[in-house]
Amino acid sequence: MAAQIPISVVIIAKNEEGHIAGCIESALWAGEVLVVDDFSADSTVAVAKRLGARVLQRRMDIEGTHRNWAYAHSSFDWVFSLDADERITDELRQDLEKTISREIEHKGYTVPIKTYIGDYWIRYGGWYPGRKLRFFDKNFFQYEEVEVHPRALLRGSCGHLDGDVIHYSYRGIADFVTSLNAQTTLEARKWVKDKRTIGVFSCLRKTCDRFLRTYIAKRGYKDGFVGFIVAVFGGLYQLLSYAKYRELFKDTDTQ
Repeated sequence: MAAQIPISVVIIAKNEEGHIAGCIESALWAGEVLVVDDFSADSTVAVAKRLGARVLQRRMDIEGTHRNWAYAHSSFDWVFSLDADERITDELRQDLEKTISREIEHKGYTVPIKTYIGDYWIRYGGWYPGRKLRFFDKNFFQYEEVEVHPRALLRGSCGHLDGDVIHYSYRGIADFVTSLNAQTTLEARKWVKDKRTIGVFSCLRKTCDRFLRTYIAKRGYKDGFVGFIVAVFGGLYQLLSYAKYRELFKDTDTQ
């Protein structure tokens, strides 16, 4: 693979044979494409190797820990973090090339994330630009080592790039529901592990607040019915997490 831009694009993957080719192909301009695979049972690894990516395998335990391990094994100090269902646009590639070709001002950079449910781009409800810290000097960056929604921790100043990452997040509403179920289970476990005290009224307030902020304040209604579903699911995230937290807390308390 020709080293055009001296950065490592690090891709986290598991059973992503439907996405991995498009993801890697969007990053072939990079000096290294590193796929860290969680022992996929499909052809993810074979496809990645065929396209010239370097592949390492590690069992996903804690998301933050897994990601930090992946970045530590990159060949370049400057890393672009990508998930298998994401793509780097040409505009973002140009931004990265310009940034790395001159004296770099910051230790990390955020990028806008353009997220799709099926073939629908979610423009409102706070989803776009939904900037995330994805390009960084790995010597000054790490994720919080927690199971769900780890915080990005950067030691130094942060800049911003304009090109998008395309995120094919959910194949459709059913996939959205499956993800919501999995994420709320992890969130509930996190609350129990952190010994949080969460009351039902606080949960209900946050459930309503999430819906109203997404649908009204952040204009989710402009995405039509899909925007309404996104707002409802945003509220349900809190409610389902709380219900599972109560169940887990009860089980823990009786042991």
